[in-house]
Amino acid sequence: MQHSVLSPIGTTAAQHADRIGFAQLTRQAFEGVDLHLLRDHLVAKISEGAAHAGEGLDLSLIVQLLGDKQAGLAIQAEVLTFHRLFRAPCAVEKPRVRVLALAAAIDMGGNTPIEFLLEESDIELLTLYVVDGVGLPETLPDHDVAIVVASDSEECREALALIEKAAPHWPRPLLNRPDFIGNLDRDKLYRLLTGVAGLDIPATVHATRAQLSDLSQRRINCEDIAGELHFPMIARPRGSHAGVGLAKLDDASVLAAYLADREEQDFFVACFVDYVSPDGFYRKYRLAMVDGKPYACHMAIADRWDIWYLNAYMAFSEEKRAEEAIFMLDFDQAFAARHKSALDEMSRRVGLDYFIVDCAENQNRELLVFEADNTAVVHNMDSPVVFPYKPRQMRKIFAAFTAMLSRHAKAGEGSAT
Repeated sequence: MQHSVLSPIGTTAAQHADRIGFAQLTRQAFEGVDLHLLRDHLVAKISEGAAHAGEGLDLSLIVQLLGDKQAGLAIQAEVLTFHRLFRAPCAVEKPRVRVLALAAAIDMGGNTPIEFLLEESDIELLTLYVVDGVGLPETLPDHDVAIVVASDSEECREALALIEKAAPHWPRPLLNRPDFIGNLDRDKLYRLLTGVAGLDIPATVHATRAQLSDLSQRRINCEDIAGELHFPMIARPRGSHAGVGLAKLDDASVLAAYLADREEQDFFVACFVDYVSPDGFYRKYRLAMVDGKPYACHMAIADRWDIWYLNAYMAFSEEKRAEEAIFMLDFDQAFAARHKSALDEMSRRVGLDYFIVDCAENQNRELLVFEADNTAVVHNMDSPVVFPYKPRQMRKIFAAFTAMLSRHAKAGEGSAT
């Protein structure tokens, strides 16, 4: 039964389906395990009518990891028609805290990968999928603290709206409130963070294909789209991630060629900021903001502006890894201290209990913010032989995250049941 948002929400022991889970399956794929055998085993169980809902959701993820996103989403949609509550493996038999993650029915990258943050902890994770047209159950599964893990993407908007309506009546502490998640879209984030002292965020606006086509044909100027916009600019399809469709456009002719290769109708465009270091390399950082405090996730170094960790080839450069190790070791006294005022104000304005920031330093050594979201992957899967400095740093982030959950759970003790 769907919940009425005008009445208090109760909790009860609810039937969940156990699953292998996101963290374990993604780790297997990352380490090169052939998932075809497990896929075939689960398909056979489903064909025999012997599979449970958790195995169906695992199959959905495996199919996506093997490269068939649409088939994986179709399996997920079918599973969620009859079951929406799932439990991930817990490291202990009697968990100290029970966390309820509120997820949207989206592809594997559309919800916070919270399982990685809770690996080897004494916290139990239940994930409740908030499905369009169905909404929240009348009685929630019992939990000590809840956290919204759905992203700010278009596919999650209805789920976020349903959670937001129920939020005032939530029976336990509710973290990462959905109204704050909605501010992470690139153009909204730009408006939110403009004017923060010591922080540089490129002017970012939504532009339609028709507008960009007119600009490429010189029928309009950059200022006609937004007063702050100018060439060179960065363009990407709206809703894209991981560099898909990302390009630097130096002038109208380059924009025309870009549009000729793209089919999308909506884009984000942003002024290009050249953040190259004096040595000719670009350095891009990923930070985790946990309970208002920044933590270093990684540092990517490359001779190209369009950089993310994979195309920086950090595993192949001992010199780059040595610099990243120092970045992590000295982070609190160096990078975080240098940008403390900007990071504190950004955290205050964003308002989320947990989120990720991809950033750099501009040539004035100000904090240059590219993106903030709540779904970027923070993991401990990298080889400890190649990256011996990473496990300790990742455990530090995980400890901060679990401490945050525990603090809120304790504050919520005695709430109405």
